[in-house]
Amino acid sequence: MPNIKSAKKRHRQSLERRARNRSAKSQLKTALKKLRESVEAKNFDEAKTQYSAFCKMLDQSASKKIIHVNKASRTKSRLSSMIKKASMAVA
Repeated sequence: MPNIKSAKKRHRQSLERRARNRSAKSQLKTALKKLRESVEAKNFDEAKTQYSAFCKMLDQSASKKIIHVNKASRTKSRLSSMIKKASMAVA
């Protein structure tokens, strides 16, 4: 436990940031899970709207450095191709 006043403040700030980052990552994981479920259930209209909302969440998280920029890009690309493949297989 820190003894110096500035170290106490820094510790307090890091705990707040950690809680905020964990919450944001959890929201991302939940949105990703729902998106994958809707693709598996072949609800492609719903999946496309969820995809656009999810992309926005990814970009915001990447800009705040909660996740890496390349991870956001890679995830968007993989999901896009997954939705495309699944919709082509049905059609």
